[in-house]
Amino acid sequence: MSTATRPGVRRDGGANPLQAARAALADVTTSSPARFAIVVFTGLILITTALLSLPISRRGEGQFTPLADALFTAVSAICVTGLSTVDMATYWSPFGNLVIVLAMQIGGIGVLTMASILGLVVARRIGLRAKLMAASDSNPSRVRAGPISESQAVRLGEIGTLLATVALSAIIIELAITALVVPRLLVEGFDPWSAIWMGFYLSLSAFTNTGFVPFSPGMETFAADVWMLSVLSIAVFLGAIGFPVIFALARWVKSRARLSVHARVTLTMTLALLVLGWIAIGLLEWGNSATLGGQDPWNRPLTAGFMSMMSRSGGLATVDVGSMNGSTLLVLDMLMFVGGGSASTAGGIKVTTLAVLFLAAVAEARGVKDMEAFERRIPVDVLRLAVSVVLWGATIVSVASIAVLHITKAPLDLVLFDVISAFATTGLSTGLTGPDLEEPAKYVLAATMWAGRVGTVTLAAALAASQRRQLFRRPEERPIVG
Repeated sequence: MSTATRPGVRRDGGANPLQAARAALADVTTSSPARFAIVVFTGLILITTALLSLPISRRGEGQFTPLADALFTAVSAICVTGLSTVDMATYWSPFGNLVIVLAMQIGGIGVLTMASILGLVVARRIGLRAKLMAASDSNPSRVRAGPISESQAVRLGEIGTLLATVALSAIIIELAITALVVPRLLVEGFDPWSAIWMGFYLSLSAFTNTGFVPFSPGMETFAADVWMLSVLSIAVFLGAIGFPVIFALARWVKSRARLSVHARVTLTMTLALLVLGWIAIGLLEWGNSATLGGQDPWNRPLTAGFMSMMSRSGGLATVDVGSMNGSTLLVLDMLMFVGGGSASTAGGIKVTTLAVLFLAAVAEARGVKDMEAFERRIPVDVLRLAVSVVLWGATIVSVASIAVLHITKAPLDLVLFDVISAFATTGLSTGLTGPDLEEPAKYVLAATMWAGRVGTVTLAAALAASQRRQLFRRPEERPIVG
C-alpha cells in the first residue's frame, strides 16, 4: 500500500495532525513513566486550580478565589495532603466541594497508576512498557534496566488485574466506610442528604489519607466516639498500606498464595510504628490538660491511638495539635516523615524505606554481607534506593523549613511540624497553616506538598532506571566513616 492511500497519512506523506499528536503522547506515556507522571500530576493541579479560582467554586460572595488559596487547596487535594488555608467546611460552594472530591479521588489512585491508566486510554493497549509503568507504581525498581533481582509485589502478567483492583478496592472501601459513617452522622443531627454527602466526603478523605473535614468544628465533635474513630482509623490503615498489599492480601485470601516480602514488611512496620506512636503519644500527653489531660481517663488511650494512626498520613485530629508538648510534636515529626506503605495513598519516605535501612544496620552489626527479611535476601541496589529517597526527603524538608522560617518568623518546632506534614502529605497542622499564613509561605508549602507526593516516587523510578552497565572498575579505597 502506498503512502498516498495508507489510512491516517496525508497524500504529501505527512501524518494526520491528530494522529501525530496521539502517537507522540502515546510515545511519552510508554517511554518515560516518571516524566509522564510529573506532567499528569502538574496538569491536574493546574486544572483544579483554575476551577477553584472561579466564582462558582466559592460560597456566597461570587468572587474569585485568590490564586494562592486556590493553588494551595488544589495541590493539597491532588497530593492528598489535607492542609488548608481556608475553612474547608464553609468556604467552598457545592461545585467547589465536588471539584475537591474528584481531585482527592484522582490523587488517591496514585501518580504512576494514573499515568498508566491514561496511557492505556491513549495507546489502547497494555504493552510491555505500559505494564512496566504501571508496575513501577508498586515498585520503582520495575523500570530499571536488566533483570529484577528481588521478589516483586505484583507480577507483570498481573498488571491488568492490579489496575482493576485499584479501582474496585477504592470504590468498595469508600462505599463501605460511607455506609458505616452515615448512621452516626444521622444520630448527630444531620439531615439524610447532608449525612450521605458528608459521610462519603469523610470516608474518601480518610481512605485517601487526605484529612479534609466537611463540617465545623472538625473531628473534635467525635473525640469520644469509639465507633466513628475506629471506622476512620480502619479506612486510613487500608489506604496507608498501599494497593499492592491489598492486592497481595486478596490473593492470599483467595488462594493462600505466599505474601511477598514487600507486603510482610509493610504490615509489620506499619503495626510496629502504630503501637510505638500510640504508647509515646499517650505517655507524653497524658498530663497535658490542653490535649489528652483534659479528657476522661478511659478516652485518653483512644485519642492517643487515633493520633498515632493519623500520623501515617491520615491528617484527621480530635485534639489541638498546636497545644501538644514539644516532645510529642517531635515524635509526630518522625512518624509523619516515615509515612505509610509504598504505592499507597500515604506520603513520607515509606515504611519499607525505613525497614531496609534498619535491615542494613542489623546486617552490618552482625557482620554479614546480605540483608535478609522473612527468609529472603534483599539486594544492595534497594538499599541505595532507600538512602537516596531519605536524602531527597531530608533535603526537601530542610530547604522548605528554612524558607518558611525566614518568611513567617514562627517558632522552629511549629514550622518543622507543618513542613513535614506537607512533605509527607499528612495534613496535621499546629495552626501555622491557615488564612493568616503569608502568601510566599503558601507557595513554598504547596511546592513541598508537590515534591513530597511526586518527588520521592519519580526520583526512585528515575534512579532505578538510570542504572547502566560500566565496563571498568576503579581502584578501591575506603574513606573513614563514623
